[in-house]
Amino acid sequence: AAPGPRSYTTLRDEAVKLFNSLQQLESERDPVPLMQGVLQTCLDLPPLVDEIYCQLVKQTTEPPAPGGQGDLHYWQLLTCMSCTFLPSPPILRFLHFHLDRRVPAELPGTSCGQGARWLPGPPSGQCRCDRPGISCRTESRFPASEMAKYACFIREALGKTKGRECVPSLEEILVLMRRQEMICTVHCPGAPACSVAISSHTTAEESSSVAFVSPQVARELVSRLGLSQSPNLFALYEQSRRREQPVGSATLLADVLTKFE
Repeated sequence: AAPGPRSYTTLRDEAVKLFNSLQQLESERDPVPLMQGVLQTCLDLPPLVDEIYCQLVKQTTEPPAPGGQGDLHYWQLLTCMSCTFLPSPPILRFLHFHLDRRVPAELPGTSCGQGARWLPGPPSGQCRCDRPGISCRTESRFPASEMAKYACFIREALGKTKGRECVPSLEEILVLMRRQEMICTVHCPGAPACSVAISSHTTAEESSSVAFVSPQVARELVSRLGLSQSPNLFALYEQSRRREQPVGSATLLADVLTKFE
């Protein structure tokens, strides 16, 4: 199940505890549970969201060991934050400035120096220019650092995040640390299970669209269920030992998966 309710003290005391957690994160060998704890506190105490964003900006600005384990853990938590919470408008502007300053030549939506703009690349790759063939600034000729890749991912996530009902599951945190997608298994009546790749922002409606856009998945589902000529719509259901209910079209599938953790 998703992390249960906690008891909290004052915001000031909780902010100090979060700061200590961030310090611990730097040397933590398994940072995932600690990251989830920070995210849960931010979900329960929304005024602390801006505080954590500011702390992470501070920790990822001129770190003593750029690209080291501690630095990457901070970028990874910043990635998880960007897929879970939106900061207030002033902090969001500050965060964008930080990302632009950190990797100025490789962020989606920023100028590459020759009148073109950078677009997101694959999850594990660097950004690409929207005008192939032009000669962009010197930095773009070199492979992107891990920090640059996280910054690209964060910048794109901030444009999609609208808020979460639950914090990311341990599995979701792991895939976010690798800037990858999760695999969601959909069980179809009378047909084999179907695996669908989802992100932290995928809704039930979008996942259905994704499944039926994929020719291979569409053919299998439609053929096995005998629905080739059916004008009906399709819905996803979440099922447990205690209940079975349809998943709302705007529901984030990542939140549903967290409930079953």
